Amino acid sequence: MECQECHQRPATLHYTQLINGHKTEIQICDVCAKEKGYITYPEEGYSLHNLLTGLFNFESGQVGSPGSHLKKEKELQCPKCGMSYTQFKQIGKFGCGECYHTFSANLNPIFRRVHSGNTEHRGKIPKRKGGNLHLKKQLKSYKAELQELIMNEEFEQAAIIRDKIKELEAEINRKETGDSK
Repeated sequence: MECQECHQRPATLHYTQLINGHKTEIQICDVCAKEKGYITYPEEGYSLHNLLTGLFNFESGQVGSPGSHLKKEKELQCPKCGMSYTQFKQIGKFGCGECYHTFSANLNPIFRRVHSGNTEHRGKIPKRKGGNLHLKKQLKSYKAELQELIMNEEFEQAAIIRDKIKELEAEINRKETGDSK
């Protein structure tokens, strides 16, 4: 297959990009791949740092992205430490805790890249190792819901949640004491 960029050399790199369920594929030769920044050669010192900061450079790395040549807006900068968004993308680390809030509007695309299209990490607890953690997490959720129902004076619904809390507490107690009743 020939290179889709220069149409002169044989394609040696198959590049696939998946963003929000939209798949883009190109066949490209080594020369064009290097020119476009798809690959770097080992003698250029490609490091883990380059790989990780590459996750943040989502605007420039997209194949055929229509907004890649838009005019630059005023540089976003953290009021506490003075770090700019460009510096954050290059370094791959925040300067302080306030940076997270300052750059929050720009972080969702990064999270989508890192988490395969998701912006929220929910985590998983293995059942064999989690013990009662699943039940305790559910209990905490019920207690928060109960407090909100009480504040909203929805006492009938609150009574139902109260009963669920009692059942869960009893189940947790049985599992912790080894009772199989």
